[in-house]
Parts: sequence; C-alpha cells; structure tokens
Amino acid sequence: MNDLAPLLTPEGRALLDEVRGTAPADELAVATRLRRAHPAELVSAALGQARLRQRAGVKFGAADAERMFFTPNGVEQSTRASVAAYRALRLKSMGVTSVADLCCGIGGDAIALARAGIRVLAVDRDPLTAAAARANADALGLAGLIDVREADVTEVDTTSYDAVFVDPARRGGRGRIFDPEAYSPPLSWAVQAALRAPHAALKVAPGIPHEAVPAQAEAEWISDGGDVKEAVLWFGTAPGAVRATLLPGPRTLLGRGLPDPGVRSVGRYLYEPDGAVIRAHLVAEVAQEVEGGLVDATIAYVTSDSLLPTPYATAYEITDQLPFNVKKLKALLRERKVGILTVKKRGSAVEPEELRRKALPKPQGPHSATVFLTRVAGAPTMLIGAPARAVTGAGRS
Repeated sequence: MNDLAPLLTPEGRALLDEVRGTAPADELAVATRLRRAHPAELVSAALGQARLRQRAGVKFGAADAERMFFTPNGVEQSTRASVAAYRALRLKSMGVTSVADLCCGIGGDAIALARAGIRVLAVDRDPLTAAAARANADALGLAGLIDVREADVTEVDTTSYDAVFVDPARRGGRGRIFDPEAYSPPLSWAVQAALRAPHAALKVAPGIPHEAVPAQAEAEWISDGGDVKEAVLWFGTAPGAVRATLLPGPRTLLGRGLPDPGVRSVGRYLYEPDGAVIRAHLVAEVAQEVEGGLVDATIAYVTSDSLLPTPYATAYEITDQLPFNVKKLKALLRERKVGILTVKKRGSAVEPEELRRKALPKPQGPHSATVFLTRVAGAPTMLIGAPARAVTGAGRS
C-alpha cells in the first residue's frame, strides 16, 4: 500500500495494535484470520508496517518506533535517534531556534530538533515520505513544532530560519552513492544552501574524502557504540576544524594539526582507535595521548609501552608477536588452552572467520585471546593479546 491514510483511520490503527510484535513465522496465520474481517490490502499494509516498526526499534527505540510510521527506505536511511539528538543539542547550543530540515525523510531529525525545543520546517518531495513525517510528528505529540511540507527542497525559501539541515539521498537504484556530486541534491547545492544561512549542518557519508570538505566547513565524524554512523559538515562554527565525536557521551576529540605519528617497535600495549577517529584522520592525536607510535606507517594501530586512559581507542595488552603462520598460531593457542578467539585485522587480506576456523578448529580450554592480523614494518604479522583492564578515562573534550 503506497498510502498511509488507511492506516491512520480508526480501523487501521486498531489493526496496527493487533499485529504489534507479530513474529515472521506467524504472519500467514495472522493475516488469514484478520482478512475475515478486514480488507486484505489493509491487513497486508498493517503487517508490513509492523515489520518496519520492529526493524526501526534499533534506531528509534521500541517505545517511539511502535507509534511511528515508516517506509522501507525511511527505516534504512533515517538517522539513529541518539545521533540526531546529539546534533540537535549542538544546534541548540549555538542559539538556533528554528531549522529548515531539507530532505527530511520520515522525520527522524525533525523529531530530535523539536524535542530540543527547536521549530522545524521539514521538507521532502516524496508524497509518501512526507506523509510519514507528518504522521510521526502527530504520533509523538510534536505537530506544534514541526511543519511538514511536500516540495522540492531546491525551491524552498529558508531565509527566515536560523539554520539549515540537509540530508541528501545517498542511495540510488544500484545501491550506495559515493560521489558527493551524485547525491540528491548534490553536495555543491547543499553547500550553497548552507552558506546562505547563519548556521548549517550537512549530513554526508562517513567515507567522504577530506579533500571534498569545503574550506568554509568544520568536519565532524560521529560514531555510536563504536560504529561510525555519519559525517557532518558544519557551517557557522569553526571553518577548517576537524573533530571525532563518540556516542554515548558525547566525547569529542578535536584535531590539533599534528604530524603523522612515527613508526616504532611493538610495545606492551596496542591501541585500536575508534572508527570516527580514523575517519577524521586524528590517529596522531590518540598516539600523542597514549605516548605511542604506529606499528606500520600505513596501519592505524597505535602501540605504546604505557597504559594510559583514553576514550578514543581500545587498549590491548600484547603477549606475543609472530610472523604470519597459521600452524604456529594454532600451536600457541593450544598451549595457552584458548577456547575463545577474537580475530581483528587491518592491512591483511586474510578473512577473520577463515583464520578462526583454521587456528581453532575445535575450541577447547577456559581462556580467551585476541589476534591482530596486520603489518609491522611492512611484514605480515600476528599480534596476540587480550583487552587491557584499565582503559577508560575522561580524555579531552
């Protein structure tokens, strides 16, 4: 069903309540039963919406997702609620009271902005998507702060708003789009829209090349729970600044323009920087914090003789360093009575699951270990160790 209206009727809402939490294996039986009293198309739409709500619970939390309305693309492309909330609070801290949310999708960012007390104009050109955004604003009691408009964002006047937020579509018929000028609308258009506003935030793919970041923008890479979620180009803040922000927290590492760290021999500890730190090219800042260097000039692993607190990297205590050799690793794990093996890699073509299967074919023993497949001074190397015990701290923010 390409129209949300039937689901917004009393009959549709009652059906949504009835199918809530339906397991995939039970859908056929539930559909057969409900079609005796309701139109088949409406039953199918309600079950489809129930599936989308279950998927959306990961991003929005079950409490909100069970009241919201989604499209398949909306679930896939919407911002995780924790990231949207962080961004909204940052805009509010700049004194922003109104935002033009262009390419609003099903309204995830508009919801976060409204909950921060910011008035929002939410714009999307797709009728079904705009209808979902409008329904979500109403369902969450935010309709008074969110004005949803179905329109082409390139034709919307944003001059009366304190800030512009643009989230261009980065998926096409063939999957993800990596060229910023192939976004819809293109990044160049979004930058011009940003420059006309006192403040602006442009959501872009975390893989955006640093050379594609406009000189007028601050670039921020955001991770949530260790997973890199997005990059944001900020306007009206600090042009040229680079930062990595880790959620929950937030904890923010600001670039200090440090040169690349030097390469050194593997020390007692190995630090694995957060993905946002790596994307932001701030590994040097982490290396300075932990008094370390790189294991290889091309690998983002930092090594140090000291265990120093940093929220921007996970520390491991290294017990063994071996040239890449599956037989030697297998013998070492057997000798150490390792039954649980975690395999990480950076700069290696070997698949972790393949190595785990070969090195530990019959897991036995009470101990666990972590093996890093990497390069040390250009040579394929295995570093074996375990998470260090005291690795957290306030860090810099």
